[in-house]
Amino acid sequence: MLQVSNINSFYRKIQALWGVSLRIDEKELVALIGANGAGKTTLLKTISGLLHPASGSVQFLDMRIDQMPAHSIVELGVSHVSEGRRLFQDMTVRENLDMGAYTHKAWNKKEETLERVHQIFPILKVRSRQLARTLSGGEQQMLAMGRGLMSRPRLCMFDELSYGLAPILAKEVFKIVKTLREQDIAILLVEQNVRHALEIADRAYVLENGRIVLEGESRGLSENELIKQAYLGL
Repeated sequence: MLQVSNINSFYRKIQALWGVSLRIDEKELVALIGANGAGKTTLLKTISGLLHPASGSVQFLDMRIDQMPAHSIVELGVSHVSEGRRLFQDMTVRENLDMGAYTHKAWNKKEETLERVHQIFPILKVRSRQLARTLSGGEQQMLAMGRGLMSRPRLCMFDELSYGLAPILAKEVFKIVKTLREQDIAILLVEQNVRHALEIADRAYVLENGRIVLEGESRGLSENELIKQAYLGL
């Protein structure tokens, strides 16, 4: 579904990604793990069109997208739920969800998609008329995820979903991510909670200093000595 090949990305003159390659197959849940500043968010921005790479390529459903504008990539079926939620705080829950369906294709099926989002996140239906800023941290995260689903994506990229959440809420969010595959959605999960990410992912990549240093099936990586020492505290 997604093929990233030898990507080099810069912020002005500072190189952030060095020859990064990864792939995601249909209905697959892939984790991208690494320390702060490793380049994880930069990679998501490069895939979603918020940042264009200096070299290399990104293909989605056999179409090259690395020089496309972000809104065109959303139209193709890629959704990017950013770190920090980025909600419209003075808009209602329903208005935030509507904003996720702004593309022509998604808007035509907005009510159908909204019903599906309410099934996944029942609390969003209850809170429909509340302003986003009045929600709890966990509810705001669910709203950000729901808004991302409103574009009817084939691939969802989630950046640090558990950040700032109590452990019990983080666990609930991870459970929801796992169920999304049943709706034919592939997932790229960027997450510092390495233990939980490896528990739910099919495969994982480890990014360090802008380079992929390890990749493989999650079960195997969870037993890797480097992962145990650097990320699992074992």
